Amino acid sequence: MPSGARLFELTDPATTALLTVECQRGVVGPDSALPELADAARTSGALGRVARLAAAAHDAGVQVLHAVAERRPDGRGANRNARLFAAAERLPVQQLAGTTAVRIADPVPVSEDDLIVRRLHGLSPIAGTGVDPLLRNLGCRTLVIVGVSANVAVPNAVFDAVNLGYTAVVPADAIAGVPADYTAAMVRHTLALVATVTTTEELLTCWKRPRRTRPAAG
Repeated sequence: MPSGARLFELTDPATTALLTVECQRGVVGPDSALPELADAARTSGALGRVARLAAAAHDAGVQVLHAVAERRPDGRGANRNARLFAAAERLPVQQLAGTTAVRIADPVPVSEDDLIVRRLHGLSPIAGTGVDPLLRNLGCRTLVIVGVSANVAVPNAVFDAVNLGYTAVVPADAIAGVPADYTAAMVRHTLALVATVTTTEELLTCWKRPRRTRPAAG
């Protein structure tokens, strides 16, 4: 874990963004296409912590982005080059554009200032989605990554963020995967090697602490 001072410095609201990954109704909601993952996200408390972090980010002036995975009803442009995609096509709940399945799930709050970034292809919430130029235009240097799943999309987001030059911060208790104990192993053996691993409470403390006002340029 980083020191409190180091985390405070890394997560300055002026240069930090929060990215929620696939926290959508069709993934973590009560009618999820992936009930085991939805159950893990809720029973572990991870989804509730995502909601707390999003609310705190709004209060602190941290830009929030919500990464949503969806597909067209005709499947045009979607990947078909891995078993995961074939399995997704057979699920009873489809993440179709414009449906309730791709709306942000309760209890995660969404502000009018939040950015919703949708992808029709691939596994990454960042690569090919427009997240990178949005973050650069916002002056972001640190990306806090939360949501699901610790199996695929969250590691993809962390690796892509690091490869693009951002500092990735992962509150380990605000991500979830299946089986439930896999998340801890992924954090310890993989994400901790490339990201700054912290907790929800430590991050909330940083965003609640007052910061020095920068002197105006004269």
